[in-house]
Order: sequence, then C-alpha cells, then structure tokens
Amino acid sequence: MSIALAEEKERSTLEDRELVERFKRGDQSAFSRLVAKHSAKAYQIAYGVVANREDAEEVTQDVFVRIHRALAKFRGDAEFTTWMYRIAMNLARNKYRWNKSRGSQRNISIDAPLPGSDDDDGRHIDLPESDLSPDEKTQVDEIEQQALEELYNLPELYREALVLRNVKELSYEDISSLLGCKLGTVKSRIARARDELRKRLGL
Repeated sequence: MSIALAEEKERSTLEDRELVERFKRGDQSAFSRLVAKHSAKAYQIAYGVVANREDAEEVTQDVFVRIHRALAKFRGDAEFTTWMYRIAMNLARNKYRWNKSRGSQRNISIDAPLPGSDDDDGRHIDLPESDLSPDEKTQVDEIEQQALEELYNLPELYREALVLRNVKELSYEDISSLLGCKLGTVKSRIARARDELRKRLGL
C-alpha cells in the first residue's frame, strides 16, 4: 500500500471513529453520514455473495439496521469498516443459504457485474470489440453467463475470497480480517479459485 493510500485510509478510520462517538452522544446525523459513506461497499459485498440486486439491497438495509441497534455498544476493538464487513458478510451468507434451501434460482445479471472487478480476477474474459453478428453476440452472451454461473458455483470458501478481492480497495489484509483467516490462506484461496474458474471455463 502506498503512503498516500495509507494516509487516506487512516483519515477515513479517524473520521469513522469520530462519527461513531458523535452518534453515541446522540447525533443522528453522524449515523446518516456513516450510511452514506459505507453503504455502497456493503452492497458490493452483499451482491458478491447473493448475486442478485434485490437481495443485495435487502441485505444492505439489514446491515445498517443491525449496526444502528448495536452501535451504542460498539467498543472500537476493530475498525468500523471491519465490523461492518463482517456483518454484511454474515447477513449475505444467511440470505444466500436461505435462498439455496428454498431452491431459489440465483438471478445472475450479466449487465450488473460486481462493482470493482479487475481484469486479473478470474472473471473477466477478453472479447472482440468489433461489431458482432446476432449469432456471435448470442455466443458471447452465453460465455459471459457461463462465467458468472461458474463463479457462483465455486466452493463457498473460494468464491467468497475471490469476490471480496473484486471489491475496490479491499486488500488481502482486509479480506484476512473479514474472513478470520491468515493472509497466506486468503492468497491461496484466491489463487485456487482463479485456477478452478479457468479450468471450468476451459481457459
């Protein structure tokens, strides 16, 4: 992490601590600021797990309802963002498993990929930019759909690590803290997820 990014992260952390303290003193606008600042990241994490816009929005709302109820007792042993990520991940997991237990089909939208995906994340497929015939476009759409379906068919441990890596600015260290495992384990899971995804896609 560069010095500039480290300083920016430190400023953000200090701002979060101040907002939490203001909320504890009765300033409701401080909580609104926390929601505005972090709701997009909570949504990204939720979407990465449940792969459905409506479910991700529902999980995001539940995250901040849970935080609002518990924030007065938040002791700050961990950074606010780490705490929020854990809540988002747990609620998203619960939603995903609940959907799966009901036999719900995941509604994967190829028009709404996980925000912050990188070209090296194992999900991106380089496709020709030239105009495609209807048959070629259909084939490309099928490949994209297959890539997303295979991503969400990966074993949960691998899928979650890879998805979290796709979220902008979520470092290996953040993922390690969020998933409660060692840094080397995170890197190994991501590498194995990428290898498995490429194997399944025949790449």
